Amino acid sequence: MSHDLSRLGWDDSLASAYRRFDRPDAAPARVLRADRGFCTVLGDAGVLRASLSGSVLLGAAGDPVNLPCAGDWVVTRRWPDRRVTLEVVLPRRTALIRRTSDKDSTGQLLAANMDTIAVVEPIHPEPDDARIERLLALAWESGAKPLLVLSKSDTAADPDAIARQVAELAPGVPVVAVSVRGTPGVERLRSYVEGGRTLALLGRSGAGKSTLVNALAGAAVMPVQAIRDADGKGRHTTAYRNLVPLAGGGAVLDTPGIRGVGLLDTAEGLDRAFADIAELAAHCRFGDCHHGAEPGCAVAAALANGSLAPRRLASWRKLRHEVEIETARRRARQAAAAGHRRRRG
Repeated sequence: MSHDLSRLGWDDSLASAYRRFDRPDAAPARVLRADRGFCTVLGDAGVLRASLSGSVLLGAAGDPVNLPCAGDWVVTRRWPDRRVTLEVVLPRRTALIRRTSDKDSTGQLLAANMDTIAVVEPIHPEPDDARIERLLALAWESGAKPLLVLSKSDTAADPDAIARQVAELAPGVPVVAVSVRGTPGVERLRSYVEGGRTLALLGRSGAGKSTLVNALAGAAVMPVQAIRDADGKGRHTTAYRNLVPLAGGGAVLDTPGIRGVGLLDTAEGLDRAFADIAELAAHCRFGDCHHGAEPGCAVAAALANGSLAPRRLASWRKLRHEVEIETARRRARQAAAAGHRRRRG
């Protein structure tokens, strides 16, 4: 069964990147799902199972982020014995990467080549402000456009009022309250996949991501499980990244439910997520202001007059400290690797 890849976002820019790899036994495809050593891909000829070539595995030896992931555009090769291998990962336009929990603080690629990242946060029992801020920083850093989705809006008496309140945590980010039970929110999400675009969903387990995927697809393509009414927490977690092509064009990408999200070197994403504080800091008298007792501190003035909440500043300080630590670790790793190369040379 043939498939028109332009419905998934294939365009002239991607075709240009693919051109130097083109040969009679090669074809472009998009990764629907990545497993250990294999990927399920969708190409012109339909859905295929492709094993990873030696060159792809070698390229990821130093950094697992280089392994193919759901959303990647790739080059596949068909062999005489009908095997299919994934030979090249084409350059990514956007990449959603979180820090792993190991001591080396390496990155884990969650999704690639999405146009919009929807941070999905359930209204019930109540939105978690700190989690929203952290996920928005991660989304901004990816290079995609963030969107804040308040799911399960049918559980709130006035979801629009909650959306207006939460919008203060997301300067410059659209906020949409949705429910799959008859509100127009899901239809508003369809605009983010028109024209072959990709919408990625990011949030904790039980936030309703898989339910939203099914609503957008018009079919049960992702498994879901009922949540506990008492605390709103879900037992089901999607354990893999899955790109779901939609019948009307475009795609939605469901990421695993995550309990914690570590930030890597995401200073730019943090500034975008806390644009209100960044704007205040730009008006401080001193460029190296620590926003404490320094004279002429615009941030301290905003705290004093109530236009900046203490919790918001504390959250920014915590995340900035985390990013500074990870930046220092990255630089130390790079220096150690450069020293190792010099000794070997």
